[in-house]
Amino acid sequence: MTRRQRLLAWLLPLLTALALCFAGTARADNEIQVREARLEAVDSGWTLDARFAFDLNSSLEEAVNRGISLYFTTDFELTRSRWYWFDEKVVATSQSVRLWFQPLTRQYRVSTNGGLQLGFASLREAMALVRNVSGWRVIDKNTVKPGTMYQASVRMRLDNALMPKPFQIDAVNNRDWNMSSDWTRFLFTPGNSPSAALATNVPLAFNTAAPSVGGERVK
Repeated sequence: MTRRQRLLAWLLPLLTALALCFAGTARADNEIQVREARLEAVDSGWTLDARFAFDLNSSLEEAVNRGISLYFTTDFELTRSRWYWFDEKVVATSQSVRLWFQPLTRQYRVSTNGGLQLGFASLREAMALVRNVSGWRVIDKNTVKPGTMYQASVRMRLDNALMPKPFQIDAVNNRDWNMSSDWTRFLFTPGNSPSAALATNVPLAFNTAAPSVGGERVK
């Protein structure tokens, strides 16, 4: 083995380790984590409460401060397993929040699909609202059958499809503009009344952040 070959043999593992380290850091910067997801009973069915953990990277923060709106969409799905065919998708719904900066009032604004719009003095305060989903009705009581087991799935993503076309094109190949969580899934079995369903939620899948799903803490 020549001196050059020995040097390459020594450097290659180090360079590989560094590359993996930077790749992991980059992924963490753009990763949304599901910290909690649970269904709460109401008279008309069930609502979703979910908590997400993430920060805006420097590119997204700069975009907001320049007046560009960011849209974060939470997706919820409810499916029923069928041994004889594909799983039945019982519910598939989404809710988006818009985050932007208003120069005239020097406020960060957050608005939802339902028409709620609030102003905040700091980006940190605005992001606290973006990261939390509360009281979102996702299941109508007439949609599910008591005693039947379903799989609930939740995720949040930066929704570039809601942005103006020029920004959509720029975002396609820009890693900084691609943020999403993995799907977090848990089992849900409604009882004869909505109030009887929460105790039957059982965690099905989880990520390394050990979120709380369906009312049970993931170990």
